[in-house]
Amino acid sequence: MNTKEIKEDKEPLPFREALRVWIKIGLLSFGGPAGQIALMHRMLVEERKWISNDRFLHALNYCHLLPGPEAQQLATYIGWLLHGTRGGLAAGLLFIIPGMVTVLILTLIYAGFQHVAAVQALFYGLKPAVLAIVVIAVFRIGAKALKTGYLMLLAGLAFIAMFFYQAPFPVVIIVSGLFGYLGMTFCPQRLGELCPRWIYGDIAAVQGIDEGGIIDLLLAKDEHGRFTPTLVRSLKVLVTWGSIWLGPVLLIVILLGPEHVYSKISLFFSKMAMVTFGGAYAVLSYMAQEAVSGYGWLHPGEMLDGLALAETTPGPLIQVVQFVGFLAAYRDPGILNPYLAGILGTILTVWVTFAPCFLWIFLGAPYVEQLRHNRLLNGALSGITAAVVGVVLNLSIWFGLSALFGKTTPLQFLGATVPIPDFASADWFGLLLAVLSFIAMRYAKFGMITVLTGCAGLGFFWKLLF
Repeated sequence: MNTKEIKEDKEPLPFREALRVWIKIGLLSFGGPAGQIALMHRMLVEERKWISNDRFLHALNYCHLLPGPEAQQLATYIGWLLHGTRGGLAAGLLFIIPGMVTVLILTLIYAGFQHVAAVQALFYGLKPAVLAIVVIAVFRIGAKALKTGYLMLLAGLAFIAMFFYQAPFPVVIIVSGLFGYLGMTFCPQRLGELCPRWIYGDIAAVQGIDEGGIIDLLLAKDEHGRFTPTLVRSLKVLVTWGSIWLGPVLLIVILLGPEHVYSKISLFFSKMAMVTFGGAYAVLSYMAQEAVSGYGWLHPGEMLDGLALAETTPGPLIQVVQFVGFLAAYRDPGILNPYLAGILGTILTVWVTFAPCFLWIFLGAPYVEQLRHNRLLNGALSGITAAVVGVVLNLSIWFGLSALFGKTTPLQFLGATVPIPDFASADWFGLLLAVLSFIAMRYAKFGMITVLTGCAGLGFFWKLLF
């Protein structure tokens, strides 16, 4: 749709059209947060021009500060900008449901047979294609976000801190925001011409300028005040979504007692939903320890099996929690059939994990939009944006090492841990697929779906033959 024509259109983007895109994103959201963010950037910013790059990064910055899966929250945020609450619900739920159903089916197979080799073969070829998408996204997002040498330096330092020193994600974001403020706002305001140009460049001239996305034109009009935060609206959202999240938890604990497996699942994963800063990997070790040693829900080593299932299916990687919830209820079914108990455990786990995500977005997004042009925050957000580029680069390299090498050896050097790939364990066919996917999308301009489908088919037959 030509954005020049939408000013006369009562509904610039039909809800039905948005639904089709959110379904497509939900079905193709492989590769963890890096791949999912790259996918949305390609489909929403580059191809359809629904949202400008600056506003996309602004929303992403906010989602990085929240507990929970940032990619799913970003989809919810953009859906809310387009069509209000129904748009946010559609985008957020459709991002979750395909992966939830797939993980549930694989978990049912795992619980019954503990064998998913055929399914893993089907998804084998997707990893190299997703890796290529992520690498392309690093180049494209970096080119638009790193507008000065100072921001490039912050992106590089964020990457080094996370990749080599395993710095906590929230610390990297907070420190980057602080240095972004000092360099991009404090320095030019206080030192004037004495502030080096390589630090702030021409950021002041371009900050807050959007690129004509459909959402940006909607926000400029906002005839009904849909995006304006008010105390009444905030209280209504807090009560509504707080009840949706915690109401079932309270009811289960009262009816079944605190020692019932469903009560433990609802309380444990509600707590997890409030502390999962930095994505799934940041809390996997804690969750595995509690699930194995604390509650006895899983046997040692099974968390890795659950992670393998989550990594080869669409949706947020944090959906590995439903694998844990299923097995917890499956092994303590009470009077229920074990498989039915496991399915109910999955639904409950997903509910208490993702309901808070809608609360964070619907409550905070209007205020985040109001602060978009706040000069005091522009510098901090520029620093966070730079750190996000470093984070995506870190995730892309980590994902590449995991997907293309069966083994890496940690090398200690100057206090850093450097993962050295074992080339004897390299997946050379996967590497070839990744290179071909990169060339096909970057230079031959093949469509993303074409490349993903082709790689999935090639990978499946390769696994069957070899």
